[in-house]
Parts: sequence; C-alpha cells; structure tokens
Amino acid sequence: MSPLDKLHTGELYDPNDPEIMAIQQPLVEKLYEYNALPPSRADRRAALLREMFAELGEGCWIEPPFYANFGGAHCHFGRQVYANFHLTLVDDPHIYVGDHTMIGPNVTLVTAAHPILPELRERGLQYNLPVRIGRNCWLGAGCTVLPGVAIGDNTVVGAGSVVTRDLPANVVAAGVPCRVLREIGERDRAFYCRDLGVPPELLEK
Repeated sequence: MSPLDKLHTGELYDPNDPEIMAIQQPLVEKLYEYNALPPSRADRRAALLREMFAELGEGCWIEPPFYANFGGAHCHFGRQVYANFHLTLVDDPHIYVGDHTMIGPNVTLVTAAHPILPELRERGLQYNLPVRIGRNCWLGAGCTVLPGVAIGDNTVVGAGSVVTRDLPANVVAAGVPCRVLREIGERDRAFYCRDLGVPPELLEK
C-alpha cells in the first residue's frame, strides 16, 4: 500500500514521505494564492475554490485567510456553505460539510492525530480519521471538531466547544468537551435569542 493510500485508511504513516509531499506542495501553493488575493478579486477566489476542493456546491464561500493541509483537495462542501475568517481544515483525509452549514470564525476541523506511545510519536507517525458535518449546522466561533467525529443535521455547536464525540441531529451542544444541552424545539420557533421573538412572517412558506 502506498503512503498516499494510508491517508484514508486510519493506519499509521509518515506524513513527510516524499510521495505525499510531492502531491501536497502544489496544493498549498494554490491556497497561498487564494489567501493573497485582494477583496476586489472575488471572482478569482471563487474560481480557485472550485479548483482546490474535491467537491464544492453552488454558493459556497470561505473568507480568507483559511488554512488546509492539502489545500482543500480532500474537502467536500455542499451548497451554500459559509465559513468566516481563519477556518482551519486539517484535510489529510476527507472532510464532509452539508448544504447550508455556517461556520464561525476561528473554527478548526481536525482529521489528523498521533499515537500516544512516545516511541511512535517521536518518529513523527500520524493517522487520520474523516470528519462529517451534517446539513444546515452552525459551528460557533472558535470551536474545534476532532478526528472521526460526525455531527448530525441542523445541530448547533456553541462557541469555543471541543467536539470529541459524535453529536446527533437537531440539538444544541456546547462545552469542553462538547455535550448535548437540549433538543431544538418549539421555543426556537417562537424566539431566536432569549426573549427576542421570531417574526411570524418569517415562518410562512
């Protein structure tokens, strides 16, 4: 099995293998170009994202700067995904983000990890587990999602959370480590923040 295959199998491998580095270098060069473009070149940024990502749905936008180990080459974003400033995608294996998901500033989606055993870690070995974010989620500012985690559709993750385990759909979760606080329910149809009411016309179809 080649080192490139091990990016996606969960096996231990050397991330500095020359075969991997040869693939990675041109990808991060393109990411550098994306981040260096002035705001007036939004058209070029949009075109670059389509080139960089494995899959990119219509209407996606990532505010620069953002960072990605493989320049987004292993990232699959659905339609109308928005990410605020300083998104970090540790995209050594695949990262999946569903339609209409919003990602706050300084969010990190981590897929790479290292063995606990010091002798193995000293050799720089790494393993990867994919991350899956559902449809219409909201990841609050500064939250971190760890390797192998899946988050269900519509779930809201509070700012500063560290998501160490899977989260179900349709919940509000927060904390370090992140835990489910409550389900999304009827009160959320009436109030969008504390006692601030949702205008009824916004719920009409």
